Amino acid sequence: MLEFAFTFGLLLLVMTGMAVGVMFMGKTIKGSCGGLNAIADADHCLVCKKEIDPDSPLRDRLACPRARKMIEEMESERS
Repeated sequence: MLEFAFTFGLLLLVMTGMAVGVMFMGKTIKGSCGGLNAIADADHCLVCKKEIDPDSPLRDRLACPRARKMIEEMESERS
């Protein structure tokens, strides 16, 4: 039982330290430019406003209808 209490206390101390570190850094939590953002209906990332890669493999793998439509429109504009 002593080992459990020691391990729990150590884990609690580490997590508290990480939380305090995040608070003192002053950075806000934000998403990434990849993931579901890559198949969204937008041309730019919702978080950082960078252009989304039109050749993202997620567009094909997830077979998103909006992404397919956007890709078809881009291909027709190139022609």
